[in-house]
Amino acid sequence: MTQATTSYSGATAQEQRLYTPEEYLDLETNAEFRSEYDNGVITPTTGGTANHNRICRNLCTALTIGLRGQRFEVFISDLKVWVPTSQKFRYPDIMVTAGEPEYYQNRKTTVTNPQIIIEVLSESTEEFDREDKFRLYQSIPSFQEYLLIDQSQIAIDHFYKTQPKHWQIDQFDDQDTEIKLKSIDVTLSIAEIYDKVTL
Repeated sequence: MTQATTSYSGATAQEQRLYTPEEYLDLETNAEFRSEYDNGVITPTTGGTANHNRICRNLCTALTIGLRGQRFEVFISDLKVWVPTSQKFRYPDIMVTAGEPEYYQNRKTTVTNPQIIIEVLSESTEEFDREDKFRLYQSIPSFQEYLLIDQSQIAIDHFYKTQPKHWQIDQFDDQDTEIKLKSIDVTLSIAEIYDKVTL
């Protein structure tokens, strides 16, 4: 998701007040746009491109079919994830949970136990998704795999946890190859991920 620079209320950074997590979630309930939360600061997010939407749709379809009958569930960008160590809420493009999703304070809009998170990159979010957001997600105990997918070319980075605080990366740039996920029994076709995507 692309982060805008204005505050939730349209005020400048100097005028902006700090919100509690509960105030933020209450505001999100009736908001006309989505926002993310950073330790009291609320920042609006903008929409994605057609390519972004196509990749998310293709991935959600492949994961849903691949996990049918198993104890996992796939969620797409309308659900938030809570990062307790840094007091942040984020909207991943796609996440997979094992078993029933666990919710922040029983709020069905915010998941606390993602196992796999997938982000579709854009020029404005790539550095943030690769560094800051990945570091945030790593503090979530259930988090085991992270996919970063370029929407302008065939390029996918697959990060997976090999032991506590140790991650390995596999990189893909060939549409005729497949990605074998490590924490679930699903293999993703790169050609299917980029189906109908304009490169």
